[in-house]
Amino acid sequence: MLRLFFLLVLFSLNSNAQQWPTKPVKIVVPFSPGGFADSGARAVSEKLAARLGQPVLIENKVGASGNIGTEMVAKSAPDGYTLLLAYDGTMVVNPHVFAKIPFDTLRDFAPVTKLGDAPTLVVAHPSVPANNMRELIALAKAKPGTLSYGTSGTGNTPHLVGEMLNLRAGTDLQHIPYKGGSQAIADVVGGQIPLSFTAVAGAQQFLKAGKLKALGVTSRQRNAALPDTPTFIESGLPNFVVNTWVGILAPANTPRPIIDRLQRDLAAVLKEPDVRERYAVLGNEPVGNTPEEFAAQIKADLAQWGEIVKRAGIRIE
Repeated sequence: MLRLFFLLVLFSLNSNAQQWPTKPVKIVVPFSPGGFADSGARAVSEKLAARLGQPVLIENKVGASGNIGTEMVAKSAPDGYTLLLAYDGTMVVNPHVFAKIPFDTLRDFAPVTKLGDAPTLVVAHPSVPANNMRELIALAKAKPGTLSYGTSGTGNTPHLVGEMLNLRAGTDLQHIPYKGGSQAIADVVGGQIPLSFTAVAGAQQFLKAGKLKALGVTSRQRNAALPDTPTFIESGLPNFVVNTWVGILAPANTPRPIIDRLQRDLAAVLKEPDVRERYAVLGNEPVGNTPEEFAAQIKADLAQWGEIVKRAGIRIE
């Protein structure tokens, strides 16, 4: 009898997967509107809707560094109608910095595709006597413990880039967490702190106005939005490549035909010129990889950041 029940459930899921979608699809963004993660979702939602033949709605479910919205999707029905805009800080850093989180990154989700990569950018107040990462490292070593950098909060990717730099370069930069990246940038512009590790999009207007200077980016190649800014690798830090990413995850056990349809359509959307242009403004490089490729990166990133978090002693209570 139990076997018959599971066969009926499986038949129902497969049948629904073949008809999917028959109603609006919701992408849960576990952060406020207007930020890096939210913008990455909104840039593709309209064109994805056109391909699916159903509206694609964005729902911002904010709280606990992304954990609340992420838990909501983890507990949703695996039917393709509730998806997660996944942010690397939430999925691969939070499991290490929080004593307890309400989801398991590998167990509770089915990767669909990575939407895009964005490097961390190091910016400085114009008065800082360093014009690239090599000079910043020399300055930090000459004045250990006296240089601080602001980020949008404890345990996010820019914070961990700073800790990784301290470990790799032997520096002692001091982290100052803010409630948002814009507040950290504002304090650098105002001269309250010397440095910020941030997203490209949040700093561009101040760079153009000469109120900030860019010292380096963590991408493998120079960022298209900042072609004159050297990479960390160019500044003498071999293989120092860190990208903040956003992607789409579905609840675990979502039927594979739905996953494949979403991946194909999203990959096609990410190739459209206007979407690529919108991503470029965000400092975001479109990706659109396979579920297997995305899953492999999530697993690798979990291991990498676990080691950095442990060595740096980062914890959020």
